[in-house]
Amino acid sequence: MQTINTKQLEKILYHVEKPGRYVGGEHNQVLKDWDSIRTHVCLVFPDIYDIGQPNLGLAIVNDILNKQPDILAERAFAPWHDLEAELRQNNIPLFSLESKHPLDQFDIIGISLPYESLYTNALNVLDLAGLPLRSSERGGNHPLVIAGGQACFNPEPMADFIDAFLIGEGEEVILEVIRAFEQHKMAGSDRRALLLALSQIPGVYVPSLYDVTYAQDGTISEINPLFPSVPAFVTKRIVAKLPPHPTRLIVPNVETVHDRLSIEIMRGCTRGCRFCHAGVVNRPVRERSVDEVIEIIEEGLAATGYEEIGLLSLSSSDHTHILELTKAVYEKFHDRKVFVSLPSLRIASFSVELMDELRNLRPGGGFTLAPEAASPRMQTIINKPLDNEVFEETVRKVFEHGWLSLKLYYMIGLPGETMEDVQAILDAGRRVLAIGRQMRGNRVRVNISVGNFIPKPHTPFQWYPLNSTDDLQAKIDLLKEGARRTGLKLSYNIPETTLLEAWLSRGDRRLGEVILRAWQLGAKFDAWGENQNMPIWRQAFTETGLDSNLYAYRERSLDEVLPWDHIHTGVSKSFLKRDLEWSKQGRIRNDCREQCYACGVLDAFGKERPVSPLVYWGCP
Repeated sequence: MQTINTKQLEKILYHVEKPGRYVGGEHNQVLKDWDSIRTHVCLVFPDIYDIGQPNLGLAIVNDILNKQPDILAERAFAPWHDLEAELRQNNIPLFSLESKHPLDQFDIIGISLPYESLYTNALNVLDLAGLPLRSSERGGNHPLVIAGGQACFNPEPMADFIDAFLIGEGEEVILEVIRAFEQHKMAGSDRRALLLALSQIPGVYVPSLYDVTYAQDGTISEINPLFPSVPAFVTKRIVAKLPPHPTRLIVPNVETVHDRLSIEIMRGCTRGCRFCHAGVVNRPVRERSVDEVIEIIEEGLAATGYEEIGLLSLSSSDHTHILELTKAVYEKFHDRKVFVSLPSLRIASFSVELMDELRNLRPGGGFTLAPEAASPRMQTIINKPLDNEVFEETVRKVFEHGWLSLKLYYMIGLPGETMEDVQAILDAGRRVLAIGRQMRGNRVRVNISVGNFIPKPHTPFQWYPLNSTDDLQAKIDLLKEGARRTGLKLSYNIPETTLLEAWLSRGDRRLGEVILRAWQLGAKFDAWGENQNMPIWRQAFTETGLDSNLYAYRERSLDEVLPWDHIHTGVSKSFLKRDLEWSKQGRIRNDCREQCYACGVLDAFGKERPVSPLVYWGCP
C-alpha cells in the first residue's frame, strides 16, 4: 500500500495557512504498523482539525479501536480551502494524519456527524478520497462508509451516501460492526450480504435496505424494510455503564477550540426541556463516581500536560455528587494551578457552597447561565420553570463571589412566543445588569446570547413549524435596539442559518439530492457564517424540484409519518405527544429523578439497568 509522497506533501504545505493541521505526529498519537494489522479504520471528522480534534466522541472511539491489537485506527479531517485546492491541483487524495495513507486504502471509513451542517463537508471528504459519493455506486473494492453522531438520529438526508449508520452510543457497536465486516471479508461475501448482516446488529441502520413511499401531498406514506430479516425499527444502542474514559488524549499541534483535558462526568439529562434534542436522545442519565473522575484527571494530566480540565455533561450541576466532586477536584489539584471549567450549569441546582467551590476552581473569567426563556409563560411551555427570585438570588451570588462578566443564554422563535416574551429577555438582562453594577460597579458586563429555536426530531416540539425568517429578524431587531439603549451586549444567530439547519435536521431522504446539488454548486463549511451561501441552497431546491417549505414552515399533523419514525430513541412517540399536550395546557413535568413519567426508556433498556449505585441511572 502506497502512502502519500512525503516530499510532495511538504512542498504543498508551504502554501497553506496552518500546515500543523495536516502533519500529524502529535503527542500521544497512536501509530501502528500498517502491514501487520488486519483491519484499517479511518475516523473522519468532516470539519477542520481545529474543530474536530478536541471532539470527545472522536477521542473515545479512537481509543477503543486502537486498544484492539488487530485494529488500526487513524484520523482525517476536512481540509481548509487552501489545502483542498492544492490536493486537487496536484491530484493528491485525502489522507490520514498518522500514516499518510489515502482514505480509499482503508477498510472502513467512519464519519462523525455531530451536527447537520457537516453534510456537504462529508460529501467533499468522500470526493477528495476518490470514492463514489452514493452508497449504491460503491462496490466490494471500496471502503465501507459508516457514520455516527447526534445528527444520525435522523439519518434520512444522508441515506444515499452512507452504507450504515450507528444509532446512539458507539462504544460497543463499533467493534461489533468491525468484527462482522472482518467475517464477511474473510468469507468473500458480496457487499449486499455484508449490509444485510450489519442490519442484524442492534443499533445499526442500513438505509439501502428500506423503501420509502410518499403521498401526493409530499408527506411520507410508509417506511418499510425490503427483507423480512431487516428490523422495521432500529433502536439506539446505549452503554449501561459509562466505559473507561480515555486519558492519553492526543495533544494537538495547533491551537484548537477546546485545548484542554475533557472528561465526561455524566451522560444524559433528567430535566425534560421540551425543545431539547440532546435531552431525549441521550437518556438515561448515567454518572461517573467522584473517585473515577479524580482518577481520570490524575492520569490525564500526567499523560497530556494540560493545565485546564473540562468537566462535561448536558447539565453538570445536576450530577448527584457535584458538590463533593468540585471539592475533591479543588483539594487534589489546586496546588498545581489547574484551571477547571464546569459548563452547563443549571440555575436551580446552585447553592452557596457550590458557588464557593466554582470560584476556587476557575478564578477570573466569566460565568454562564441558561434560562432559555424569560417570561413565566414561556418557561412553562418549554418545561424550564424558573422562579424570578431564585434567578436574581443566583445572579447576586455570582457577583458576590467575584465574577464581573455574566452570559445569559436565551432562545427565540419558541412555540407560542410573542413580542412581549422577547421583551422579557431584555427586561431580565436589565435587571441582571442593574444588580451587577449595584454590587460591583461599572466594570460588570452582561452578555445576552440568543439562539433561534429549531423544532428538532424526537422532541415534543417536533410537530411545530419553524418561526419564519421575517419573524425571527423582527425579534432580533427588537433585542438589538433594546441592548443598544441599555448597555447589554448581544450576540445572536442569523435567521437564514437557522433555516438551513431546519431543512437538514427535519428532511427525508429526498433531501439527499438537494445536499448533493448544493455541494456541486460549491456549498462547504456551512457551519461557518462567512462560507454559508443560501442562494446556492435555494438554487439546489429549485433544480431538484423539492419544496423547501415542506421541511421548515409546515406544522406536521400528529398522525403523520415522520422521516425519523423508524429510528427509536427509547422515548416513545406517545409520550412525546402527551408532553406536547401538557405544554399546550401549561403543565410542568418535574425532574425525572423525582417522578417517572413513563417516557419509554425503562421499557426499552430496563433489562440493562445496573444495580450498583456507582453507575446511578437518573430513573426512580
